[in-house]
Amino acid sequence: MSVRTRLFLMMVLQLAVWGAWAPKLFPYMGMLGFQPWQQSLVGSAWGVAALAGIFFSNQFADRSFAAERFMALSHALGGLALVGCAFMTSFWPFFGCYLVFSLLYVPTLSVSNSIAFANLKEPARDFGAVRMGGTVGWILVSWPFIFLLGAHATADQIRWIFLVAAIVSFALAAYSLTLPHTPPKTDAAGADPLAWREALTLLRVPFVAVLFLVTFLDSVIHNGYFVMADAFLTDRVGIAGNLSMVVLSLGQFAEIVTMFVLGGVLIRLGWKVTMIIGILGHAARFAVFAFFADSVQTIVAVQLLHGVCYAFFFATVYIFVDDAFPKDVRSSAQGLFNFLILGVGNVVASFLFPALIGRLKDPVTGAVDYQSLFMVPTGLALVAVVLLAVLFRPPTRAPETVALA
Repeated sequence: MSVRTRLFLMMVLQLAVWGAWAPKLFPYMGMLGFQPWQQSLVGSAWGVAALAGIFFSNQFADRSFAAERFMALSHALGGLALVGCAFMTSFWPFFGCYLVFSLLYVPTLSVSNSIAFANLKEPARDFGAVRMGGTVGWILVSWPFIFLLGAHATADQIRWIFLVAAIVSFALAAYSLTLPHTPPKTDAAGADPLAWREALTLLRVPFVAVLFLVTFLDSVIHNGYFVMADAFLTDRVGIAGNLSMVVLSLGQFAEIVTMFVLGGVLIRLGWKVTMIIGILGHAARFAVFAFFADSVQTIVAVQLLHGVCYAFFFATVYIFVDDAFPKDVRSSAQGLFNFLILGVGNVVASFLFPALIGRLKDPVTGAVDYQSLFMVPTGLALVAVVLLAVLFRPPTRAPETVALA
């Protein structure tokens, strides 16, 4: 196989580990009887791991390990932690296993990117197509659950989300040893271990501060979607438990399409308008959830907006940082925004939305007032749109050129 194909398969497995458990994590914890604060602690584990990655894990990986060996070790141990998640039904043992998995897995997201960038001859041209493997992996891993789960899946069945993720993780550990050798960065020895501090000074620039705030709001909304969506589909809309992950994966199909057209959209519409469309996608999706829950066809169709939400905002933010920020701070700025999206936004969403669900749940029937619940992220999205429209004044209207996959 070509290097590009090998890296594509690496991304398929990398994101399949995540996609196997993410949609059903919070419904599963509810079945185990975990309280909202306990669910929030579990959800915040990724924030802890993202923070640890900035201070330790990624620095350590860059300077001490060949990247492919770091991937192999992390995924082998992470697979064991996932097996523990599958069989631990008490809160603290479950939380311990999930935290260990998070600390091992989250750094591999950036390490896998580093392997790709180091081994592609033309990263600007080829990385998009390689990274698309992650989207394919997320889609593919949802299909086994049609057969592993029943229409009204119990906790004993849903534990398969962790076992499937563990199987994929073990496969990736073995596959990582076949990847191109990517030695430790020899130029990292003299680098500032706290280089991310440089990016913080950028927040003094008004357009950066506005984008940072809006990215925080949108990351809370985005992560909140994964907290709420699966339970909504199964409990309120009536979609079978073994089909809900397939329905949610429709958003990844749309993501493939929108990523391919993103370059042209950016050049024609510019940074601000493209980002606004991405956030309005969130507002529209949650508004449909709030007011059209009785229409299964409408709820299924609106999942396609996920591609717009992700590509037109988050992917655009990463491209904007690379295009508009000074070259010497791009890497640290990307890391800062990545920490905001994967870390801070995840933690806030993990505390906010389980608490809201608990408050809006009828104590007698157990039914959740989903209409009121979904108006919260809808309102947050509209606030973010106003902030972007009024206050975001980027130094350039649009990229001059965009390297497409």
